[in-house]
Amino acid sequence: MGGLNCYVVSYDIMDQKRLYRVHRTMKGFGEPIHYSVFRCNLTPKGKVEMMAVLSDQIKHDEDRVMIVDLGPLEGRVEDRIEFLGAHPEETERRAIIV
Repeated sequence: MGGLNCYVVSYDIMDQKRLYRVHRTMKGFGEPIHYSVFRCNLTPKGKVEMMAVLSDQIKHDEDRVMIVDLGPLEGRVEDRIEFLGAHPEETERRAIIV
């Protein structure tokens, strides 16, 4: 079992219902960085699981999903992602105890 790799996943879904379903699914695998673009830090098993779920949800003759492997997280992924103009703010995860 390998470590985490960073993937950029982008999709073009033709049906609104499928688009919503794919978006909801992708939220379980990564963070949205643009409208239909997600950054996902996944193990090899996690990538296979994500691809299997997406494959079941899309219509292969109409929709398209692109997955770009940016390599291992410890390989300075942040240096390989660039933005021009406005970009998503870094999300800092904190536990809130009520």
